[in-house]
Amino acid sequence: MKKVSKDLDAVLEKIIEEHERIPSGQQDCQRDFIDVLLSLMNQPMNPHDEHVYIIDRTNIKAIIVDMITGTYDTSATTIEWTFSELLRYPRVMKHVQEELERVIGMNRMVEETDLPNLTYLDMVVKESFRLHPIAPLLTPRESMEDIEINGYYIPKKSRLIINFWAFGRDPNVWFDNVEEFYPERFLNSNIDLRGRDFQLLPFGSGRRGCPGIHLGLITVKYVVAQLLHCFDWVLPSGMFPNDMDMSEKFGLAVSRAKHLLAMPTYRLHN
Repeated sequence: MKKVSKDLDAVLEKIIEEHERIPSGQQDCQRDFIDVLLSLMNQPMNPHDEHVYIIDRTNIKAIIVDMITGTYDTSATTIEWTFSELLRYPRVMKHVQEELERVIGMNRMVEETDLPNLTYLDMVVKESFRLHPIAPLLTPRESMEDIEINGYYIPKKSRLIINFWAFGRDPNVWFDNVEEFYPERFLNSNIDLRGRDFQLLPFGSGRRGCPGIHLGLITVKYVVAQLLHCFDWVLPSGMFPNDMDMSEKFGLAVSRAKHLLAMPTYRLHN
């Protein structure tokens, strides 16, 4: 454990040092999350507060670890659920691959800069989050004042838990075929994943929303695009899509009860 901790610290030091070596004139042009943390290092967060909190190098490393670990497991689970639905609905997988061929071609791999042009892939990811939210109950909230909503009285300081899993399968919100994986329901729709539209809140909303939303979305879209662009996928042992076990393992995060098995075949020209 001590060796792992030492190796991890060396990686984090390297990340921080790379940012510290950026010339001061270029920092404003290439500013990212770590640059912001470094700009706040050793400065009191609120000089007028009697409790002075200062971010030091150790704090920055801890925040980086939280960001990486928080995104890794949740992104992997989302990718597995997305692939599960694509294998259940070969029509949808074919549409994604056709979009990738049209936008990128078959002579190079997907780049991160291609992602904004993959509109159907974006709808697929939204539909995956609708049916398979990683945090089905989001994060608990506390009411700041007494309030009544739709006839229900909620006292101040009540602990509130939002069942987003139920939101995504509510026929009063999504109307027909709520259990079907149908990305086209987002066609010509302005519904977004970033907390502005309350029917789709996989990352929460407001100031307490997930801080890793941007990293998580890029990771999921990029990996799914790469895997679908480079490979064709089939179920093993002659299994049919309807035979797939889509059971969920409930917890703080919802993963598949059984890991997905699929076989790839390379499809690019080069």
